Amino acid sequence: MHTTAPRPIRRLTDPAPHSPRVEILDQTLLPHGQRWLPLQDLAAAAHAIRTMQVRGAPLIGATAAYGLALGLEADASDQGMAAAAARLAATRPTAVNLAWALGRMLACLAPLEPAARPAAAWVEADAIAEEDAAQNRAIGQHGLALLRQLPRRPDAPLQLMTHCNAGWLATVEQGTALAPIYAAQTAGLDVHVWVSETRPRNQGLLTAWELAQAGIPHTLIADNAAGQLILTGQVDAVITGADRIAANGDVANKVGTLLKALACAHQGIPFYVAAPRSTLDFACPAGAAIPIEAREGDELRLVTGIDAQGETARLRQIPATEAVCNPAFDVTPAALVTALITERGHCPASSAGLLDLYPEQGRG
Repeated sequence: MHTTAPRPIRRLTDPAPHSPRVEILDQTLLPHGQRWLPLQDLAAAAHAIRTMQVRGAPLIGATAAYGLALGLEADASDQGMAAAAARLAATRPTAVNLAWALGRMLACLAPLEPAARPAAAWVEADAIAEEDAAQNRAIGQHGLALLRQLPRRPDAPLQLMTHCNAGWLATVEQGTALAPIYAAQTAGLDVHVWVSETRPRNQGLLTAWELAQAGIPHTLIADNAAGQLILTGQVDAVITGADRIAANGDVANKVGTLLKALACAHQGIPFYVAAPRSTLDFACPAGAAIPIEAREGDELRLVTGIDAQGETARLRQIPATEAVCNPAFDVTPAALVTALITERGHCPASSAGLLDLYPEQGRG
């Protein structure tokens, strides 16, 4: 199905020899500037994932698939393919979509002769990207059905809150947590979104940028304001994405997600998590087994913004000698999640709920 919806990664058709085959929207410059960055080779793809020029679990997976295709252009031998996959797999440990995409690529390519692998890799990477886009659209419709069921204030928009960025910038198209919001806008449902800034990487600024582009009413808040808004009845539901969902329904997502889930549980309002199949890790029994990425301390010590001359600049807010702790993710226990929303529908955050949607995972 052809779509004109925004995408943060794009394939270049009929590229000239030795020219880039893939471009990404460099998210480290947003929301202050926009630049399309060519991925020339495997090293560029690995760098883009590691440095968060691309971010968001589904987009990381798609970028890794294209990165492997780029790697095979240089060396399609068994050793070259294994080395390329290992290099990409080491970039970020928490988002399971990365390992899922590489596993799917290797399963497709390993039986082929080396000469046939590069062309087949591009076909499979394209398939991964298009399937993600289709799944995101389905998540949007299933999530919209849940939003329609929420109690509405008379003559007031539905008040939603999200955390981090799980829109089209984090996926191939439309997003996960934002997909139902975009679907609501298309359906004429009046919504307002509370956008958590999500320090220290400030991915909430990307959500605000996306919503502004789409003309969806929203308000950016300091992370620490979320509990106050939830407990004073100004939020009807919270919806986030995920980087990995364990087999029991525990959810790993950007650090700060857990605090919002706890506030929702106290207030008795829904806390939804939206994610495609590639984010579900049926081999991971529970959240305690999910590796939590520890990011470099300077993400906390330094802040990036625009200076008086309109140039991007980094400002030190914490001394270089100050010890800091910078976990990138936290784990929200399944008991705090009202429902998981996937491309197959929504279900309770539990082993039984997930197996109802994905019965094939329960077959021995």
